[in-house]
Amino acid sequence: MSIVYKCRHCGHVVGKLDQQVIDSTMLGFDQLSVEDRKEMIEYQNNGDVHITVICENCEESLGHNPHYHELDFFIQ
Repeated sequence: MSIVYKCRHCGHVVGKLDQQVIDSTMLGFDQLSVEDRKEMIEYQNNGDVHITVICENCEESLGHNPHYHELDFFIQ
């Protein structure tokens, strides 16, 4: 089972953890609202968990171009 952190904008895999057991409290999932969990966490059929995040490069682009926040995807 893997926990895969992937950028919501560019699709870059930010990180991957290989775990046998996932402690959602240790990972901070309990700090997210129910809505955020639905939006950010996707459970795969093979047991993997995909977490949608924003990578450093996209975060920097958003900082320089605040109007990008209005877009679902700003990288073509």
